Amino acid sequence: MTAWSSSVSMPKRKLPGASSSPDTAKEKPQQGEVIAVGPGGRDETGKLIPIDVQAGDRVLFGKWSGTEVKIDGDEYLIMKESDIMGVLVEAKGHKKAA
Repeated sequence: MTAWSSSVSMPKRKLPGASSSPDTAKEKPQQGEVIAVGPGGRDETGKLIPIDVQAGDRVLFGKWSGTEVKIDGDEYLIMKESDIMGVLVEAKGHKKAA
């Protein structure tokens, strides 16, 4: 299995007002949009285990999750699916403010 097979790629973003102090005990999760996913990971027998997220999903992840990479001048986070805390979904009937 390569490191890329179970990874999720998303643009690196610093949220407004986000602190860069590593000694903050209660870090708020970061969020980002998944831009690409691999086919999944493999179990001990070699069976493919598909990933539950897909490109376009908005996800929450820990501040120190993933590995930062720069490709063609753009910064991305490459991370394992296990680093994702949750997928954000819009509640039915809830409209975004204009």
